[in-house]
Amino acid sequence: MEIKLFDSELKVMDLVWNHEPISAKDLSMQAKEVYGWNKNTTYTVIKKLLEKEALLRTEPNFMCRSLIKREQVQKAETNSLINKLYQGSKKAFFATFLKDESLTKEDYEELRNLIDDSERSR
Repeated sequence: MEIKLFDSELKVMDLVWNHEPISAKDLSMQAKEVYGWNKNTTYTVIKKLLEKEALLRTEPNFMCRSLIKREQVQKAETNSLINKLYQGSKKAFFATFLKDESLTKEDYEELRNLIDDSERSR
């Protein structure tokens, strides 16, 4: 299932993934502390996530649980970025990523190992 989440929705999902199950009340307190949001903002975003079936609401206490995994969203967002900025070319995306001068030798080694592991699992 691919669901498009907006930035505010991703912020709430991040809190849910890190603390689930979490009550809507606690979620709104976390959002206030982390993002400076008021209660109404958080509840509006929760409502949108419920409508998109990204969250599940259970009672008592309006408990929130994720219906989508963080990894699903990461993959969908990455694919969207690659399609939008690199015409769908993962090779072009990866080439740009590798040109990042802040990558350490250890980063390159870890990336090389990930590629090797990926090839072996095919």
